[in-house]
Amino acid sequence: MRIELNHVTKGKNGEILPATSLTVQSEHATFVRAETEQRPTVLGLIAAGRMKPTSGTVTIDGEPSPRKLRDAVALVDAPEISEPAPNVPVSRVVSEELMFAGLPAHPLAARRALEELHLTAVARLDVAQLAPTERVRMLLELASRRPGVQAIVLVSPDRHGGDPAEWWRVCRTFAARGFGVLVIAGYSSAAAINAMPGDDVSDTVAADRVPLFETGELQ
Repeated sequence: MRIELNHVTKGKNGEILPATSLTVQSEHATFVRAETEQRPTVLGLIAAGRMKPTSGTVTIDGEPSPRKLRDAVALVDAPEISEPAPNVPVSRVVSEELMFAGLPAHPLAARRALEELHLTAVARLDVAQLAPTERVRMLLELASRRPGVQAIVLVSPDRHGGDPAEWWRVCRTFAARGFGVLVIAGYSSAAAINAMPGDDVSDTVAADRVPLFETGELQ
């Protein structure tokens, strides 16, 4: 699976999103820097096939198919779009995500999912109380269970604080599992991640073939 954004823009003269090109593909983690309140979400929506760019092209496996893109891509934690409400308990987030994925979401199924995700101890906490890396891991794991999902677009994980290197390692584990992962975050996170050694990966990463960056801007 390969998603390509070629010089996509949004707004008059690219005022909302300037020309942006990137590639997301299976078994790769891609980091793209985007600042301002609106830009990361707009880029995420375009990359996930939920918004049409003003100019430029978006293709999946060489085909300009928004429907195929929407079926293949999970848009995760985008502010005001796909983020869970901050005062919702973790257990409810898990249950709702199971339902969204078309999986059993009754209390027993939710408890089993919480156990599988090692979230039983925090099940009653509001999702806003989760540690940033734990939040990313939970949301990516739940998104990966949706039928047909091949790629995950994670929007602005840095807004929750925490160590960017830690949640980046989590994203790489999902790339190592075969997913295409796109992370859209700010410059300070890019600097922190770019300072990591190329082979500094979590023990859970099955393959070191996952590149640190796929965008030339950050190499």
